[in-house]
Amino acid sequence: MIHSLTIKNFLSFRDEVTYSFEASKDRTFEDHHVVEAAKGVRLLKLGILYGSNASGKSNLIAAFQFLINFWFIGTDNKYSGTNAIPFLLDKTSRNHPSVFKLVFYKDGIKYVYYLEVDQKAVLYEKLDMYPGTQPATLFERNYDEKSDVSKIVFKGKNNISKITQDELNVKCLKNMSVLAALRKINAYLNGLSDVTKWLFDHVFNSIVPNDPLQHFSEELIKTNPSHKLKMLECLKEADFNISDINVKEFVQSVDDDFIKQAQTIGNFLSIRASVIEDLKKDKSFKYPVTEFKHTVVSDGRKEIYGLPIEWQSEGTKRIFGLFGAIIKSIEDNAFITIDEIESKLHPRLIEYVLEHFLRNSDQAQVLVATHYDNLFDETDLLRKDNFWFTEKREDGSTKLYPLTGFNGLNRISSLQKAYKYGKFGAVPNID
Repeated sequence: MIHSLTIKNFLSFRDEVTYSFEASKDRTFEDHHVVEAAKGVRLLKLGILYGSNASGKSNLIAAFQFLINFWFIGTDNKYSGTNAIPFLLDKTSRNHPSVFKLVFYKDGIKYVYYLEVDQKAVLYEKLDMYPGTQPATLFERNYDEKSDVSKIVFKGKNNISKITQDELNVKCLKNMSVLAALRKINAYLNGLSDVTKWLFDHVFNSIVPNDPLQHFSEELIKTNPSHKLKMLECLKEADFNISDINVKEFVQSVDDDFIKQAQTIGNFLSIRASVIEDLKKDKSFKYPVTEFKHTVVSDGRKEIYGLPIEWQSEGTKRIFGLFGAIIKSIEDNAFITIDEIESKLHPRLIEYVLEHFLRNSDQAQVLVATHYDNLFDETDLLRKDNFWFTEKREDGSTKLYPLTGFNGLNRISSLQKAYKYGKFGAVPNID
């Protein structure tokens, strides 16, 4: 599970900020909200982020997505850059590196990942694990600007041969992660390979408003028929007259030119390397065709009509895909971020999706950014430590802070009204 992410000099986060899932001492809805990731470490399953437009909400989600892309989308061109964007609204920050620190727990063990990167190269990268109170370094990587190469040092009990280490140093270009390079070689390293696989399997790509999400739900329905019932239940809760969903799979052959184009645009579309590798191997890809059955009453009689997903409303497609993403995160105990969760959805559906997640998840985590402030007063569902804020300073940088940093919260009858009237900041300054 994710404990926290610290960011410095990335996009609008000029100064160091930390977003944390660590739970407060509050015991409200403990069973549904809090997981003991390790002895004495209580982590939240849900985070909710508020702030005015352009305050930095999306940039926090972009920071998580940057790490995902950096870990798993490799490159064969050392001159292509790192895609790290520093704070650009002053004369000094733009020339300094971006810094990240991710703390997470796997199987009750704490891990800390460090990254210092400018727009051209990785300056420093390290992964520590904590089998006890003291860290054990899995690898440490430094960049030598004079020779324009990185040196990776493996520590502890890694079963790495000199041949493997040399191969990894060659594959690990100055603008890519050690984790991405490790996926390019046929080697298993004690500890490191397992952590890399865990991150790949349990940290999902971010969801942004215009993402086509239906692939989550289509895949779930194909692999497990019981998921169809969950989807239908959700759609019925949304008052849609959908009575059934059918997903059929077709296979399309591709040529080498198609594969080259897919590889070229992979970085821009956040396509994971495994997808491209499967395309190269199979010379084909599978695609689903989804049809919704609508039951209507005409002249007192029930009639059923099939309509393709392309003809459904934007709201129907959105809730179908979003609910699939939530179910998939629950199933895989995964972490996922969702920007503008309210996009194209009725407010009641937002509450329904979050409630379903909280009641059915084990160690999954969701971080959502939203403008839907009714959630503040959902006191029978949410906790005060779920809420965080972003606020834009006059110099264009982002301030990040939790609701629990304010005193006297228990004396406020409506957190929603308090937020609306500027008690917590993070609202538009409209004269």
